[in-house]
Amino acid sequence: MFADLPVRDFLNNVASGEPTPGGGSVSALCGALSAALAEMVARITAGKTNDEVVAKKMAEILNTASKLRKVFAENIDRDSAAYAAVMKAYKMPKETDREKKERQKAVQEALKDAAQIPLEVAEMGLRALSLAETLVKEGNQNAVTDAAVGALIARSAVVGALYNVRINILSIKDATFRDRVKHEAEQIEHATLAKERDILTLASSVISG
Repeated sequence: MFADLPVRDFLNNVASGEPTPGGGSVSALCGALSAALAEMVARITAGKTNDEVVAKKMAEILNTASKLRKVFAENIDRDSAAYAAVMKAYKMPKETDREKKERQKAVQEALKDAAQIPLEVAEMGLRALSLAETLVKEGNQNAVTDAAVGALIARSAVVGALYNVRINILSIKDATFRDRVKHEAEQIEHATLAKERDILTLASSVISG
């Protein structure tokens, strides 16, 4: 699967012209990289402090980030699989009324999955952004730029995933599902952009002294 490929092979697959792995998978990868940077900064901070409170907080961040990284990586492939399921549903026969009904049902179910998966990525991206925020504030200052980069790519994970959410809900006929997902997406995006601004302002102040 894509998540298990060496970096160069993954990049070649993205560049290949095939629809997968596409923006959704790349957004999940951004989330995984953000979580990995959070792990790195937490380890550096824990290794350079004698403060038990700080060490405990870094251990908690490390645990959370590690779990996030693994789920983000899983979603690299889940997103590609969801796209494949949508395409498979659209290719179902539609000659008879029964076939049309079965096809429509399959398409709608596949589209819901294709919207739900990146929504989950966006939710996790916001969590990764919160980890980056804590690390910019409380992590080892020599690694503040690493934490800031983690924030930037967490933001990319969120916004990129939400683009995929929004394009997939366009064809969903279930208004209740569509409106719920749209509302959740708006809340996540608003929180993400506000948090990113605060983090980058703080990181810049640390760097500038």
